[in-house]
Amino acid sequence: MSYFSEGISKGLISFNENQSRIKYIHQNKTYNFNDPEEKVRAETFLQLVLVYGYQTRRIDLEVNVPRRTPNDWADIVVYNDDAHSSPYIVVECKQPNVRDEEFKQAIEQGFGNSNSLKAAFLWVTSATLNSYFNVKDFGGKEREKNIIADIPRSGKTELAKAKFYKGGVTEEGDKAFDITDVAPSELTRRLDQAHDALWAGGKRNPSQAFDELDKLIFCKIWDEKKDRRPGEPYDFQVFTVEESSESLLERIKGLYEEGRERDPEVFQDDIRLTLAELTTVVGYLAPIDIENTDLDSKGRAFETFLKTYFRGQNGQFFTPRPVVDSSLKCCLSLMIVSCLIPLAAVPAFCFTL
Repeated sequence: MSYFSEGISKGLISFNENQSRIKYIHQNKTYNFNDPEEKVRAETFLQLVLVYGYQTRRIDLEVNVPRRTPNDWADIVVYNDDAHSSPYIVVECKQPNVRDEEFKQAIEQGFGNSNSLKAAFLWVTSATLNSYFNVKDFGGKEREKNIIADIPRSGKTELAKAKFYKGGVTEEGDKAFDITDVAPSELTRRLDQAHDALWAGGKRNPSQAFDELDKLIFCKIWDEKKDRRPGEPYDFQVFTVEESSESLLERIKGLYEEGRERDPEVFQDDIRLTLAELTTVVGYLAPIDIENTDLDSKGRAFETFLKTYFRGQNGQFFTPRPVVDSSLKCCLSLMIVSCLIPLAAVPAFCFTL
């Protein structure tokens, strides 16, 4: 969703004639809008105001961080007060194509800034991937137990259990996010980055990474197909309130087992991912509505992703043996049978598998 038109109409931002510079009007700051990270920061700023309800006078950009290196700045800081004396949320922004290792580094930088500023919450975003943390209630080294579903909305003292709810409304009737369909390029980007996170630069065989991603796509679609009422949260996402740090893993494995009962021949292996890996991939896939995305769009996205994968354009190089790995056959079978892609969208060379 783009918030820029509303941001302009409400006097939050403005652009120069060729839209190469963006001005944050209340902050009286102007930046290069050709920078991909600036586009992410602009959309995040607008969400903070238009969706989360924070007042513009309590938001600042490029905030110098005390007790850090002289040139260290927090991209966005939301304050509790008009005087900007009590930081509440720190936001670290990265470009949409950021790779997994860089995003992890951004999380560490965000924690450093949050701890120095004594902020309560941290939001790290590339627009494609979002991670939220409760900083104030945990030790400085914690990175799993303090993961939350979303930052709190203005005026709310309790953290939301989830971010994505059927119908875009919570069980209590408050506004929330629903999953949405995306353009082919965005779906391809998310698949590519999720696979890259699992491959981890060679930590895992690329075919094994493909196989694990395949299973999670299966879980995601299965969750979308569930019959749930408006106000019910989707299962395929991070929850704030968990019985243990392993609850996400248990929930996704539950979805997987439900689906395997329907077609045990396609998926015979268990999910073999760490909690950190699972959290990352769920973060990429949770916001999107794969099932209701236009069939042609899904076809173009998966065709692009498959071609990139088979041709080794992500730094992955295949000998004939891994190319014929059964996991790839499973993925193609799933995509076709589940109507993810029409047969015509499958690259011709895939039928030689």
